[in-house]
Amino acid sequence: MFALNRKLFRDLWRLRGQVLAIGLVIASGVAVLVMSLTAVEALDDTAVAYYERHRFGHVFAKLERAPDRVAQRIAQLPGVLAVETRVVHPAIVDIEGFEEPVVAELVSVSPDATAPLNQLALRSGRFPVGDRPDEAVLNEPFALAHGLGLGDRFRAVINGRWRELDVVGTALSPEYVYALGPGALVPDDRRFGVIWLGRDGLRAAFDLHGAFNDISVRVHGGTDTRDVVAGMDRLLDRYGSIGAYDRSDQISNWFLMNEIDQLRTMSSILPSIFLAVAAFLTNMVLGRLITVERAEIGLLKAFGYSDLEVGWHYLKLVLCMGSVGVILGWAIGFWLGLYNTQLYAEFYRFPFLLFRPGPNPFVIAAVASLGAAVIGSIGAIRQSQRLSPAEAMQPPAPPLFKRTQFAERGLTGRLDQLTRIVLRQIGRWPVRSFLTSAGIGMAVAVLVTALHWLDAIDHMVDVYFKQAQRQDISVGFAEARPDGAIRSLKKLPGVLATEGIRSVSARLRSGSREHRGSVLGVPAHQTLQLVFDASGHQVNLPPEGLVLSTMLAEILQVQVGDELTVEILEGRRPM
Repeated sequence: MFALNRKLFRDLWRLRGQVLAIGLVIASGVAVLVMSLTAVEALDDTAVAYYERHRFGHVFAKLERAPDRVAQRIAQLPGVLAVETRVVHPAIVDIEGFEEPVVAELVSVSPDATAPLNQLALRSGRFPVGDRPDEAVLNEPFALAHGLGLGDRFRAVINGRWRELDVVGTALSPEYVYALGPGALVPDDRRFGVIWLGRDGLRAAFDLHGAFNDISVRVHGGTDTRDVVAGMDRLLDRYGSIGAYDRSDQISNWFLMNEIDQLRTMSSILPSIFLAVAAFLTNMVLGRLITVERAEIGLLKAFGYSDLEVGWHYLKLVLCMGSVGVILGWAIGFWLGLYNTQLYAEFYRFPFLLFRPGPNPFVIAAVASLGAAVIGSIGAIRQSQRLSPAEAMQPPAPPLFKRTQFAERGLTGRLDQLTRIVLRQIGRWPVRSFLTSAGIGMAVAVLVTALHWLDAIDHMVDVYFKQAQRQDISVGFAEARPDGAIRSLKKLPGVLATEGIRSVSARLRSGSREHRGSVLGVPAHQTLQLVFDASGHQVNLPPEGLVLSTMLAEILQVQVGDELTVEILEGRRPM
């Protein structure tokens, strides 16, 4: 085998250009796979650690007003570990130098920062002092977006009254990793922020002494949160609750977990394309090499080398080519994974980052890439093993050619010679032609996969913001208003048209399937906020029944004509 090893190194050096090309293709697949898997692992570890260190709640509920004694009854529910009550209200903030009004969410915080749940990660300054109701802690991205620092002041409308607030600190919260404002599609730190105020001062501002309107619950490990949600709904129903929900439906956590799921999906799609191309290239290079070394294979077998030894020699050649790509892909993938994770950590504003990739991503990438290379070379290796010494020492028999039916019928007579040569090559070696086309198709697929997002996002923006959403300004109310508010807005200077929408929280049930969301009431013939079907045509809503989005219909597994149970979670709560 020493002679075969020397031949192996000579072949690698002689084919160094092709070895490098195959290695780079494999390295691309390995790098994408390692990047995706390490980023998923790092984001998952960081989120779990962040949630645990700052005691992020498992179940949440919003309501109108409930006395503090209700929290004690919730704490007695089976499986409940800790309960935190708060006051949470929207507010309008006036930032000097920023012309547009800013929407903020006011959240009460205990002055000693010993909240049992949803603890803040203080980034600068301190927490509000109990007897100073105008001290505020700002969400760090919001403060940075407006250049607000310790000691700065700004105005806010709190329960209909202007208040001057002093910035005494900045913080991050596991509850607002993805801080999404009302009606927003993506976070906008300039137009939405979270402001934490002292609990006693915020209670006094909204006349909630001895009461709360927001509650978070943490449960013991292994507890079914559905039982806790049902128990909280029973206790909070009379206090204007719109329904408890667990962490999976919490808006910030939902976006974060979906981003991690998308990374997992990417780790299975893009690397597959690269590895399929690598398998094709390996088969092509090794097949040609065995054809060229036909006589050498015959000599090896004549001198006593077995079919297994000859096959193992060429398999080692494939493994060496694959190993070049694996090692290079490991290094690039580690760097890309760290860079990608840092971008996600900056976007989601984690106070720390845990990037400690284990061996699994690298082992999976190596096994997948080397496996693809080996699979691509099996046919060529079996060809080298089937050659007998006497047969291999002779030149290969020339292939037999015959006239095709197209030629006999004179269908190719009008074609030029080069075109006929191309068609003959495709017809005589269809598998090779198909694999060549498949390899080119895989390369094109990589470009299409990367570039189609631009057109897709442009199309979605055009449909949603220009065709469906025709209004120039949207006005949101904290509570439902009569139709007179719409008429009042229409009388404002420059207003051409107004259109009202009623949104209520609801549960939709179909058999054992349930979805918690909103039901929108819009005019049957809309002029400003249109509803489109999948083909892009405007839908005039029927006078009775519901019109569901395609995705929601798939979740509930319903079709046109099926019945749904709709439980309204506001007001008189009809069903």
